[in-house]
Amino acid sequence: MKKTVFSLTLALSAITAGAQESQTAYNFLRLPVSAHAAALGGDNITIIEDDPSLMFANPALLSSVSDKSINLNFMTYMAGATTASASYNRIIKDKATVAVTAQYMDYGKMKQTDESGVQTGEFSAKDIAISGVFSYLLSERLSGGITAKVINSYIGDYSSWAVGVDLGLNYYDPDREWSLSLVAKNLGGQLKAYDDEYDKMPLDVQLGASKRFATLPFRLSATLVDLTHWDYSVINHLVAGVDIILSQQIYVAAGYSFRRADEMKIQSGADEESSHWAGFSCGAGLQLERFKLQLAYGKYHVSSSSLTVNVTYSL
Repeated sequence: MKKTVFSLTLALSAITAGAQESQTAYNFLRLPVSAHAAALGGDNITIIEDDPSLMFANPALLSSVSDKSINLNFMTYMAGATTASASYNRIIKDKATVAVTAQYMDYGKMKQTDESGVQTGEFSAKDIAISGVFSYLLSERLSGGITAKVINSYIGDYSSWAVGVDLGLNYYDPDREWSLSLVAKNLGGQLKAYDDEYDKMPLDVQLGASKRFATLPFRLSATLVDLTHWDYSVINHLVAGVDIILSQQIYVAAGYSFRRADEMKIQSGADEESSHWAGFSCGAGLQLERFKLQLAYGKYHVSSSSLTVNVTYSL
């Protein structure tokens, strides 16, 4: 029985994280929720916008969000898997903001087989995370944030529970349009394992910077990810993105994840390898005063693509 649960866990980890850290549980927490972050390569912790979905990447960014914003998100993923999330926030006095969020991932139906490979039925797998977020303006330019979450995962008749914390800092200079952030994601551990063996959380420490140019309609972003692991190429820690800001209401964006592109390479000829655009992403957004719609397209695997949709309305 242990082998069965372990095999299912590995399979789901591979679906969720691709070539990322598959030795951890709850890898759906690595997926981008924000379409803007997804368009900028899949990881971004520094964009200063009135966008609630960005707090899923860095809780300190909640300080930039309008009061009473309702945010709904949806993403199609590999192998028929889909993920959805929602959030609602309130501003407390002038410096503090709180929010509640929920994330859900459905991996669809899978075949259940015995040891001989004979199908005996079907089973489903789901992940759920419920979170509370708190951000605070520590000074005019520095904000901090914390996300506390309870995570539940189902694989067939088996389930696991975990608790996790995200910690984030952001420094924003509005005069020079510089934004710098440091985030530690998914600190915590399992309370209840699928079986006797407890899995690790998908810990990720990230450092990022964004710069908007006053005389040009560009904003460049660079994010260093997975800073607790240095057993692979330095360039593969980099996620780079660029916004083309057409107006105060409209932007288009593109990004590139070097690690995803490198690890998704497959043989395409006698002496050639190709990632088939895996690692590349793009998107666009319409940001009105009370209504926002954002879309992103990305390839997280050579054989499939993903579409992310965000809708936000401020009451």
